[in-house]
Amino acid sequence: MADIVEKRRSKRIPVRLELTISKLFKQCDIEKIETAVPITVTDVSRQGIGFRSKGNFPVDYYFNAKLELGDSENVLFCVVQIIRKQDHEDGEFAYGCQFIGLASVLNYIFDDFERKAEENGTI
Repeated sequence: MADIVEKRRSKRIPVRLELTISKLFKQCDIEKIETAVPITVTDVSRQGIGFRSKGNFPVDYYFNAKLELGDSENVLFCVVQIIRKQDHEDGEFAYGCQFIGLASVLNYIFDDFERKAEENGTI
């Protein structure tokens, strides 16, 4: 089996965060209201997040997110775009999302989170 080559610009950091999407939207202010479906964030990078859920969310929609990375000092309020969706046999979907308009001045949050993850041996 061939080795998998990582093409991402940033390291994925495995996490276990809970998140709820209550509203999805598209750029033309088209809204799709979802019931509160549990979401488990599986990894975070400087470019976005990966999560799993039984919710069937459409690709190319956006949602507002509040992510606490490590402690209450490192909180990101951001807009996230769903860019990838994959079905799983267990009835869940795996999603890949990118941060939209996240200021590079907030990179210190990821620096701190990566450093702590390396110290804990999670990456």
